[in-house]
Amino acid sequence: MAVYVESGSIVSALGFSVEEVFTRVWQGQSGLASDVEGTYSAEPVMLSKVDAGRLEETAAEMAPDFAGSRFETMLLVALQQALQSSAVRLSDPATLLIVSSTKGNIDLLDTSDPASLELNLWHSARLVANHFAAANAPLIISNACISGVAAMVAAQRMLLSGAYRHAVVVGADVLSRFIVSGFQSFKSLSSERCRPFDARRDGLNLGEAAAAMVLSVDKPKGQKEGICLLGGAMHNDANHISGPSRTGEGLLAAIRNAVGQETIDFISAHGTATPYNDNMEAVAISRAGLAHVPVNSLKSFFGHTLGAAGMVETLVSLEAMKRNVVVGTLGYEEHGVSEAINVAAANFEQPLQTVLKLASGFGGSNAAVLFKKESL
Repeated sequence: MAVYVESGSIVSALGFSVEEVFTRVWQGQSGLASDVEGTYSAEPVMLSKVDAGRLEETAAEMAPDFAGSRFETMLLVALQQALQSSAVRLSDPATLLIVSSTKGNIDLLDTSDPASLELNLWHSARLVANHFAAANAPLIISNACISGVAAMVAAQRMLLSGAYRHAVVVGADVLSRFIVSGFQSFKSLSSERCRPFDARRDGLNLGEAAAAMVLSVDKPKGQKEGICLLGGAMHNDANHISGPSRTGEGLLAAIRNAVGQETIDFISAHGTATPYNDNMEAVAISRAGLAHVPVNSLKSFFGHTLGAAGMVETLVSLEAMKRNVVVGTLGYEEHGVSEAINVAAANFEQPLQTVLKLASGFGGSNAAVLFKKESL
C-alpha cells in the first residue's frame, strides 16, 4: 500500500498558493522584513508576516459566517484551498483531520482569561473541523518545531494501518509577543535576514504561515505521475531541553529509518541558521552518508514558522521535485559547518526522484519524511 500526495496549499508572506509561493521563492524573494511597527518587540526584529487584509478577504469569500481567531482563520483558508483541488472530504468517515501547531492561539493571552477555552489547541481544531462537518474528531500534533513533519509521519502511519483511507494535514502558527520574547530570551534571533549554514550565521528569524496537504491511499486520477510519502520516522536525542545533540544521534536515527535503502536526490533541511542546529544537521547528514546530496534551507524565505515550517517547506520542495529543480539557500555564501555537506547556494536544474525533509526541535525532537515520484 502506498500513500499519495493529492493536493497542497500554503498561506504565507510570499503568497496564498503553492504555485505563487514557489514562483517567488524561485525568484529569490524573501518574505522577511524588519518589524518597524514594534508590534512584537521593542527591539528591531526580522519577521515574516501574513498579509492581514488579504487573509481576511480570502476567508470572507470562502466562509463569510466563520468566526475564528487569526490562527483559526489561517487553518481554515489553508484547508479550504487544499480541499478545493481534491475529491477528499472531511465529512467522509474514512478521512482524518490532523492539526499541527506549537502555540495555537497563544497570541490571545494578552486579551483573554488564561483559563479560556479558546487558548486550547483542541478548541481551535474542533472549531475548524466543525466548519467542514468533519466525521471524525481531529488529531492534534504539537511537538515543538518538528510538529509539521511529525504530523505527516502520523498521517502516514494512520493510513498504512488501515484506520483511514485519507488524511488531511494542516499546520499553522502565528506571530505573537510571547513567541518573539521567548526566542529573544535564548539570544537566538538575528537582527538581519538569517543565513542558514553560512559562516556568518548568528541566529534565526521568526515567521507565521499555514499549510495543508491531502494524503490518500487512493491513486490520484487523471495523472501520469504522482508523489508518494514513502517513509517517515521520529526520534528523540534526549540531549537537552533546547540544545541538539552535537553528534546528531536523534536526527541520524530518523534519517536511517525514513530512508531505508532508497537513493536520496535532495534534502530539505531544517536549517534554522543557529550555530548548533545547522552544525548538528550537517553532522547527521554526513554520518548518514548523504554529504554529497544537494541540501538547502528555506528559513531565509519564510523565517521559522514553527508548527507550519515542516508543511510549508515540504510543499515547496515537492513543487521543486515536480519541476526537477533545486532551490538555492538564500544568504548562504561561505560554508560555516564542520562537515562538507553539499549546500545549494543558488538555483539549478537537476532530475529529482526523491526528496528528504528534515526537522529538529526543542526537547531533543527530530523527524524525517521521504517523498518519491511514482508513475501511475
